[in-house]
Amino acid sequence: MPTQTKYIPESSSTSTSKPTSKSTSSKSTSRTIIQVAAALIFLAGIGIFAYPYIMQLLYDRGVTAIVHSFEADRQNQDPRLEALYQKMIEENQSLYENGQMNLVDPFSYEQPGLDLTEYGLSDNIMGYISIPKIEVLLPIHLGASTENMKQGAVHLTQTSYSVGGPNTNSVIAAHRGYSKALMFRKIDLLEIGDSVKIRNFREELDYEVTDIKIIDPHDSQEILIQPEKELVTLMSCHPFPGNKLRYLVYCERVTGSDNSGKQLQDI
Repeated sequence: MPTQTKYIPESSSTSTSKPTSKSTSSKSTSRTIIQVAAALIFLAGIGIFAYPYIMQLLYDRGVTAIVHSFEADRQNQDPRLEALYQKMIEENQSLYENGQMNLVDPFSYEQPGLDLTEYGLSDNIMGYISIPKIEVLLPIHLGASTENMKQGAVHLTQTSYSVGGPNTNSVIAAHRGYSKALMFRKIDLLEIGDSVKIRNFREELDYEVTDIKIIDPHDSQEILIQPEKELVTLMSCHPFPGNKLRYLVYCERVTGSDNSGKQLQDI
C-alpha cells in the first residue's frame, strides 16, 4: 500500500514572518522620530545661542545706515545747521543760568526740546557717540522716549546739548538690558581715563572718564551742570539686568587733543 504524504500549507511558514516585519518597521519608525526630535532640539539650541548675535548684527547694520545718512545730511552744509548750533549754545546757557529748575527725574524727559528735521537732519538725531573700550557706536536721539531708547542712545531733555562749552553737562542714556542690542550693557567696564567721543553735526568732541557713581533714579542732583566744567554723563540702569538704580559715568572734555574741536571732514 503506497505511503501517503501529508501536505503542509505554505501559509504556516509565512505566518510567522509577518509579526517580525511589523516589529522591524515599528522600530525603524521610532528610531526616525527620535533622530528628528534630537535634530530639532539641536537646531533650537543653536538658534537660542545665535539669536543675540544675529540681532546685534542686524542692529549694527541699522546703526551704520543711520550714521551714513547723518553724515550725508551734515555734508550738505545746510545753513540751518549753524542756526541750530547757535540755538543749542543759547539753550545750554539758559539751563545753566536757571539752575535746570525743570530737572526732576533723570529718566522722565521724553519730549525732545527741538525738532531737528527743521534744521535739515532727516533722521532727527544730533550725532553719535563712540566708546572704543566697550566697542559702542550709537546714534544720539533727542528725548528719552521709549521708542528712541529702542533705537540707540538718547539725550535727556533739560540737560545740556552735546555741543561742548563751559558750564555744560550733557546726559546721554541708553539701555543695558535691551534684547536686540548691547548698547550700554558693558558700561560698568569703563574706568577712569577711558575715552568717549561724540560727533555732533558740527564737530567731534573728545572726553575722558573722570568719575563713576551709582545713584537712586530720583537723585537728579547728581546730573546737574557743574560750574566751569565741560561734561558728558553716561547713564544706564543698574544692576544689570535690573533697573532699581542708575549707573553714571562722568566724562570731562579733553583739551588739546588732535581731534578736539576739528570739523568732521578734517578727521
